[in-house]
Amino acid sequence: MDSPLMTRVFRRLLSHQTCSRLHFHPALSRIPPPNSPGRRCYRSSSEDVDDDRGQQSSWQQRTDIFPPDKLREYDRYPMVTADALRNRRERPKRVKMLARDFIDDSLYNPHYGYFPKQVVIFSPGQPFDFNSMANEPEFHKQLGQRYTAFEDALDGEVPNDSRQLWHTPTELFRPHYGEAIARYLVTNYKLSNYPLHDLIIYELGAGNGTLMLNILDYIRDVEPEVYARTKFKVIEISSALASLQTSQLTRNASSRGHAGHVDIINCSIFAWDTYVPAPCYFLALEVFDNFAHDSIRYDPFTEEPLQCTILIDNSGDFFEFYSKKIDPVASRFLRVRHAASSRPFDHPLRVPRFIRRLKSRLPFAANLTVPEYIPTRLMQFFDVLREYFPQHQLLTSDFHALPDAVKGYNAPVVQTRYKRRVVPVSTPYVQQGYFDILFPTNFTVVEDIYRAMTGKLTRVMAHEDFLRRWAYVEDSATKSGENPMLTWYKNSSVMIST
Repeated sequence: MDSPLMTRVFRRLLSHQTCSRLHFHPALSRIPPPNSPGRRCYRSSSEDVDDDRGQQSSWQQRTDIFPPDKLREYDRYPMVTADALRNRRERPKRVKMLARDFIDDSLYNPHYGYFPKQVVIFSPGQPFDFNSMANEPEFHKQLGQRYTAFEDALDGEVPNDSRQLWHTPTELFRPHYGEAIARYLVTNYKLSNYPLHDLIIYELGAGNGTLMLNILDYIRDVEPEVYARTKFKVIEISSALASLQTSQLTRNASSRGHAGHVDIINCSIFAWDTYVPAPCYFLALEVFDNFAHDSIRYDPFTEEPLQCTILIDNSGDFFEFYSKKIDPVASRFLRVRHAASSRPFDHPLRVPRFIRRLKSRLPFAANLTVPEYIPTRLMQFFDVLREYFPQHQLLTSDFHALPDAVKGYNAPVVQTRYKRRVVPVSTPYVQQGYFDILFPTNFTVVEDIYRAMTGKLTRVMAHEDFLRRWAYVEDSATKSGENPMLTWYKNSSVMIST
């Protein structure tokens, strides 16, 4: 992306109605620095709640500066979906779309989406020699140096002020992280499917392809009889990353030996239509956080849910509307969650009713609760697993908490990078394709929903606990005994199924 265009984008953001403040911070990871407060929704009078037009149409989200009334445009503009915009090369205007479609389009549109067009995954070059490091601060220092060298090299080829660069545990702790996953896969395969079935592994969103190679290297070197029956299949939505993964297989003599075991499938998992009857293992590492969510607010008096629709006007500005007509996907999620949840979870309506009503009567009180972001895309992913991969075993790892998220329950962190600094913003409804939008995963709720939808048995554990069981932790320990592979990603959990 050229710098003049990005400069115009940031100039616009500074005065954008969906963005209250911007802060600049240096960054080394996808977890952002402190963020600014989010927007608020106001009710000007009690009559707003009972307005007939609001009952039949939608309530407009109001902010501190009271943006212009867009209800006429809302009634006139067509409703579109992310799927309908797949072939569109320019960001849409004069349309409206559900929050999940806006987020999905922003992240995954092939022509301007964040992942297909923006993301670069950091690679540290040679693996870190943890055993030679004095302590964890030395790891931080070496990582910072390699991060700078990596981006300097990229700028030497093509300077880019808005490069979206982030790292993953696979890259930081290779090959030890991938080998831990491989031990888990081989052990469970031998216990349940060997020698009657092949070891079939699906990885959703393989990044640079590093995890794939680390797993295959380990199986080939340690379990050659299993390697002969191993098939590794990558499902990758980004054409650029799919090409990178293919090139990784031919980069050196060692990786070229894996080519016959790998199949890279460039498509969205939500477009999957092939039935896989055989037992298989499905890897989804740091994938759930970028699945699109719907935004729901509740009437503090009636407890009725309202669903967010984003209006994009003729100038490309965004406005939130909340409708009492819930679409079938969001409605189904709410029903499934209600039926499946066996444990309490944070929710806007968990606040006692009399407190909600009292707060709503205060001057300038919000006319709705704060947003709750519900993982409707994740529910649809479970549908795909149930329908097309009936004998799968799932291994997923993701963030169970994210600091400094936007306002709301299960709310995302929204950030971009500009001139090597993270720019966090206070809403997910910003210029499409320039921002990472990542959500925490409430594993208490997700585990119950997954069990109910697939009939599988599950276990959730801390990221560190999984690595202590399956990794050779001494390989990533420093001289002081500190172990970055165990202490990093404390805000992540692992869920496995059988």
